[in-house]
Amino acid sequence: MQLGVKEAANLLNISEKSIYRWITQGFLPAYRVNDQYRFNRAELLEWATSRKINVSSEIFLEPTSSGMPIPSLVESLQAGGIFYRIEGKTKASVLQSVVEHMRLPDGVDREFVFRVILAREELASTGIGDGIAIPHVRNPVVLHVAQPLITLCFLEKPVEYSALDGKPVSALFGLISPTVRAHLHLLSRLSFALRDPGFKSAILRQALREEILAEADRIEKTFAPTHSEVPEKISR
Repeated sequence: MQLGVKEAANLLNISEKSIYRWITQGFLPAYRVNDQYRFNRAELLEWATSRKINVSSEIFLEPTSSGMPIPSLVESLQAGGIFYRIEGKTKASVLQSVVEHMRLPDGVDREFVFRVILAREELASTGIGDGIAIPHVRNPVVLHVAQPLITLCFLEKPVEYSALDGKPVSALFGLISPTVRAHLHLLSRLSFALRDPGFKSAILRQALREEILAEADRIEKTFAPTHSEVPEKISR
């Protein structure tokens, strides 16, 4: 979905003036269409997530066009699985291992999934800092999967990942979604959860599956049934 300056400002809880300033500084991903700036909703959310910027609750209200139930963070983690001591010495080899561990349906070309995830990394690292990354494909609708999933992989040894803070990555949330709506929703949920001290501590400690799922479930229960919660607004 393409957004205008006003919609982008509302989602990021900032002024339109700040949007224009960030565009001029080359800080914000934007497109020039007929002398007007436009933003891709998924890219905007990914950008905000990588910079730990809290977004407006409007990001959760993308129109429901697919008819698929909105996935929960807990269900997606259970579907994708949590794995430990994953091998790999480089970003590419680690991502290959993550894809190999994904619980993808029979018939899904894992090599293709790996290539599109790697292509996304070549555009910009999905390392969000503090040793955590969220590798995912740029266009989720190219993957024919029945349900969204998040595969959490803890590495045997941290690897260089070109993260924003320069720290090597040791925990990766591999995100696979069949629709843009599910992709945005899961990325929003995961971004929100990783700002929660309890959940983030469990990830950094590489806690047991049961504890991680319990923390995710605790956070999930704080969300309103309509999924219209408002994360804490970032100070400007």
